[in-house]
Amino acid sequence: QVQLVESGGGLVQDGGSLRLSCVVSGIVFSIRTMGWYRQAPGKQRELVARITRGGTTNYADSVKNRFTISRDNPKNTLFLQMNSLKTEDTAVYYCNADSPFATWGQGTQVTVSS
Repeated sequence: QVQLVESGGGLVQDGGSLRLSCVVSGIVFSIRTMGWYRQAPGKQRELVARITRGGTTNYADSVKNRFTISRDNPKNTLFLQMNSLKTEDTAVYYCNADSPFATWGQGTQVTVSS
């Protein structure tokens, strides 16, 4: 059974940085395309970044050139480096596969203040 444990969120000021981590268990992590999703209050969950097994990355336009997704396959861990944060980045952030599993982690709250 897949388990996804996100961490690293917090409260930062506009323009600040955070690094999120997600430890994944219960699957063969290294072969999966993985992604970071976020859900802001009153909005649908959206995919903001994804990374293939080979390291190819894609980003939503809203985070391009500010966020960087990476992975450490031996440690079954996914990362999201978030720079130049904006108030509109405020959301709960989740990791999951590119084609999401039914199971989601608890997420990690990112709050950007002006």
